Amino acid sequence: MTESVKPNLRNPVHLLAFGFGSGLIPKAPGTAGTIAAILPWLWLSQQSLTMYLTVLLATTLIGIYLCDKTSRDLGVHDHSGIVWDEFCGLWLTMIAVPATWQWLLLGFVLFRFFDIIKPWPINWLDKKIPGGLGIMVDDLLAGLFAWLILQSLLYFR
Repeated sequence: MTESVKPNLRNPVHLLAFGFGSGLIPKAPGTAGTIAAILPWLWLSQQSLTMYLTVLLATTLIGIYLCDKTSRDLGVHDHSGIVWDEFCGLWLTMIAVPATWQWLLLGFVLFRFFDIIKPWPINWLDKKIPGGLGIMVDDLLAGLFAWLILQSLLYFR
């Protein structure tokens, strides 16, 4: 099977894994998925930290299942259109960051940088961990790296 395999967006698992269809954008689906993650983040950013972290944990655990199931259904490990991992990665990046367009833009750029470049250990783990967790782990680590930079900037500003 190839990347040309399309999901069934009437299947709620595929719909979520493909970021409500944002992962179907032919050029830069990961960036499109990250952009699509902004709208729910706007709501999430207005919640308490406890609620934010609870939602992030739940969506991450659900995401492992969504990514694994969709990947198996399509017969393509880490299909480029699977972008639920970008949703969770951006949301991790933006934990306890001011909800302004400047901080969002910086978080977006940092997250996409680490997700695309995949420095060690992101690249290594991406290759070593199979299934849904493997699909999610590189974006979660990219989000963690971006979050650490944002938190450092907030601390030292």
